[in-house]
Amino acid sequence: MAGHSKWANIKHRKGAQDAKRGKLFTKIAKEITVAAKLGGDDPDGNPRLRAAMTKARGVSMPKDNIDRAIKRGVGGQDTADYTEKTYEGYGPAGVAVMVECLTDNINRTVSEVRHAFSRSGGNLGTDGSVNWMFHRKGTIVYAKDKIESFEAFFEAALEAGAADVKEEGDVYEIECEPDAFSDLKDALDQLNIEADHADVGLVPENYTELDEEKAAKLTKLIDTLEDNDDVQNVYHNGQFPDED
Repeated sequence: MAGHSKWANIKHRKGAQDAKRGKLFTKIAKEITVAAKLGGDDPDGNPRLRAAMTKARGVSMPKDNIDRAIKRGVGGQDTADYTEKTYEGYGPAGVAVMVECLTDNINRTVSEVRHAFSRSGGNLGTDGSVNWMFHRKGTIVYAKDKIESFEAFFEAALEAGAADVKEEGDVYEIECEPDAFSDLKDALDQLNIEADHADVGLVPENYTELDEEKAAKLTKLIDTLEDNDDVQNVYHNGQFPDED
């Protein structure tokens, strides 16, 4: 499994995401607001809000930002009528790409997403063209040097609902079903170990290996999509070269 884990690609993107932290906060705040608007401000009774708040804390989003986003949703301050839409397509080297959007203008969004694919040498596909290659899973990652006892850590993860605990390079990568994510994260938080990454997203069943040229083209496509305010998440099954 070495080199073919979700974390390998998360780590590749992490620097770029950190550089765009303000835009990332805005996207997560939108998700929090919509979740609160649809399901209320109690995360215990609103799984979508709870997951969004966990994601926010995972990227060190300030608590004040989270609270303001919730208040906009339940206080009626957010009047936009958002639609959730997922687009599927093929990027460089036939890499499967899933683009999750939250938009108040479907026509604008699909036009911009299609243009991004075309510029990268890829193409926007039809519904169902690539989604069968992905499954939604929770992923929590910890650096090995933060874990004093792997056996205790492993047992705690399994007891709290982990489906798998994998050793990937210098980290341990935990996977779980989406419904188990929040309880699993809460249980692991009791160990007082800070996670390097925690979210629920799409994980590919297999990967397409890329050379440096194709990896650069895929990175450009991802950057273009992530710069779009309507795009919440981008997932793909490209495997970046180790030297990247």
